[in-house]
Amino acid sequence: MTLLPTTHVSFPAGAVTGESPVLAVYPLADGRYAVVTEATPFHPLDHTWPDQPADLGTLTVGGVEYPVVDCLTGAVGPSDPTVLVGADIPVRRGDEEWSWLVLHVLAAEPAGAVGLVAELRVDAERRALLSAAHSGCHLLALALNEALAPRWRKDPGRADAFGNPDFDSLAMATSVMDTEASTDVYRLGKSLRKKGFTVEATEDFPALADALPALTSVVNAKLAEWVAADAAVRIDVPGPELTARRRWRCELPAVPGGAAEIFCGGTHLHHLGELVELRTELQLSEDGSELTAVTRPKP
Repeated sequence: MTLLPTTHVSFPAGAVTGESPVLAVYPLADGRYAVVTEATPFHPLDHTWPDQPADLGTLTVGGVEYPVVDCLTGAVGPSDPTVLVGADIPVRRGDEEWSWLVLHVLAAEPAGAVGLVAELRVDAERRALLSAAHSGCHLLALALNEALAPRWRKDPGRADAFGNPDFDSLAMATSVMDTEASTDVYRLGKSLRKKGFTVEATEDFPALADALPALTSVVNAKLAEWVAADAAVRIDVPGPELTARRRWRCELPAVPGGAAEIFCGGTHLHHLGELVELRTELQLSEDGSELTAVTRPKP
């Protein structure tokens, strides 16, 4: 069986338009249709870490404009032509024996589309808001790591770009963003405490619950400092394939090596000066087992 080539994507550079031949149209189980093009500016929902919602927009082919009502990651294996989506994909992302596809989901079948060139247009305003939320999410992670650094009684074995213990990656439970904010939930359970994180009061600092207002102020002051610095942001990519392992890179002040880097498959701002403000709200669950950060960018 001849596999389709893995889709090439241009969204890491910020593209919101493009033209590309239609390679296949797949009927989906819910009655909708998935259009595969050779290349696309659309960012699909990542089935392994679905933090950033899919791009929406339009696909025009054969003189007909179709709304793209969803955008998903699909995969086709070497022994079965069926396209699999989300949790139904049985192999690790990037498996070289599989074809990895961006699925532009349409409500109606684009008859006769295969072989024609499609015009692809992302909802640019929605993309910009999602990009702001995603960049804000990464900045929050770094600022929170710094604010919580004194609460580690030993080295947990993982540090961020500034050399601070990486609370964000060690405690992360879920991360979800929308057009208004990113919401990150952190677990403060036994495993994190065994790694050295302190929730209770000590001689050096109050309990996390009592310290939360001061911590929030410290984090927001750092976020304001970074926004004012108007640091450049880009996505480093080793190749155009959907499965390429991409990295968010931001030239924040005082970073050893000159820039903060975080592995990320989403879309982002080009520089922090695109934001007027970035603020977070920190909340502790009633039982003290979870810390939630809701970070709102103001473009």
